[in-house]
Formats: sequence, C-alpha cells, structure tokens
Amino acid sequence: MTGKDKVSIEVRQSKEAPTGETERGGIQSIDRAANVLALLDQDTRSLTPTLVAERLGLNRTTAHRYLQSLQSAGFLSASYGPGPLLDQLSSLVSERQQILTLAPTVLRELSDDTDLTTVLSFLGRSGAVVTLVEEAHRGTIILTVRVGTVLEAKAAQTRVLLAFATDPTAVTRAHAGLSPAEAAKEREALTAVRRHRIAWADLHHDGLASVAVPVFVGNNASAAMALIGTSTMLQPLERSAPRVQQLEQAAQTLGAMVSG
Repeated sequence: MTGKDKVSIEVRQSKEAPTGETERGGIQSIDRAANVLALLDQDTRSLTPTLVAERLGLNRTTAHRYLQSLQSAGFLSASYGPGPLLDQLSSLVSERQQILTLAPTVLRELSDDTDLTTVLSFLGRSGAVVTLVEEAHRGTIILTVRVGTVLEAKAAQTRVLLAFATDPTAVTRAHAGLSPAEAAKEREALTAVRRHRIAWADLHHDGLASVAVPVFVGNNASAAMALIGTSTMLQPLERSAPRVQQLEQAAQTLGAMVSG
C-alpha cells in the first residue's frame, strides 16, 4: 500500500417522506407563530394583540390566541415579551457557537498526539450529527467520516449523546428502526455509558474501532468527542489505553474552555 489510502466510514439515512394536509396545516401554524415572534426586536420589546393584528393582518381575536399559546409554551413572558424558552434557546446557540469556535484547535492537537482522526458531534433528531473532523496527518491509512453524516444508533458518539440526552423522546426516535431485542440491548449500553462516561461503537466492520466521550459544559453533555481508527490503533480497547485517556483529557479541556 503506497501513499495515504483514505477509508471513509459513512452512514446514510433515508429521508422521511412528506405527509399530507395535517402536516401542512401544522407548518402553517408554526410559520405564523414564527412571524409573531419575529415582531420582537430592539424597538419592540413586548407585543400586544393590537400590534400583532395590525402588522400581520390578523383579526384581534386570532392575534390574542397566538400570543396566549406562545406565552403558555414559554416563548413569551406574561407581558408578551421574550419568554424563558427563548432565553434557553439563546443560551444553547451561544454555547454551541463557543464549542464550534474552540473545538478545532483541541481536535487538531488530539489528532496530532494520537495519530488518529478526531470527530466532534452534536445530537440531531435521530442520532449524532458529525460537525467537525480533524484527520490524522501521519500514517498510511486514514479513517474518516464526512461532516453532516448522521451516525447510526450503535455509533459511539450517538450512544454518548443519547445516554445524556435531556429530551426523553430522543432515545425513542433513535431506536425506532431497531428490533425490540436490539433496542433493549442498546438501552443497556446507554446505562453503561452513563455510568462510565465512555462509549465504544458497534460498527459491524472487522478491524475498525471508535471510542467517544461526552463534552460536559456544566452539567450538560453538549457534544460528543471521538477517536476513530483501526482496532489495532486503539488497542487495548479499554479505558486505560493511552489514546483513550488523551481523548478524555481533550474533552475535559474543551468543556472547561467553554465554561470559562
């Protein structure tokens, strides 16, 4: 084998087929709610039924109903200003942006230290979504994964993110395509991940291995950081392996940098 042969690990996921009138009606409602929220700006710090009705061309009763629904859901406060859910989402976006800004340097250093490809993922709707990748510069074989890939339920990064997910429906969605026996096995795997804060992938590829750990920002596992390589590169496949310890240290470093 000459030069650098690149082996790409990809997991393709089918797109959901569009549904009928019910979904389109739901989307219309969401669009209108978004239009109501978009009225908030630096000059308009709170809303009223009259203001919403005038600017969006609604009758006052409909405008009032939208305001009440958005207030009940937490998007608006009791005075129809920005609500606690908007504050939460704003904080999340800010935190994620900090991670994306700081992570490349940490991933690059980890890749250089371990001679392995390093990956950072966030939790998507049905699994970990690969967001950043730093490929190894040395070696004749490079294992990599494309940015934007949605990883399968048994991937190490997906297991880490599902184990610490705050949304109780996240696991159900991710395991929807598994048989009852497979889903039960995965739930046991997630319990182990929560206990040990580390996950190994079940890749079904001979000779390949992946290990992932959570990136904690405060008490929340905001992202997953992973090493991918051959099973020989990650030997021994256990927590005491030097490369695994370097991975854990890098994740802790990134979490600390984001936390400030």
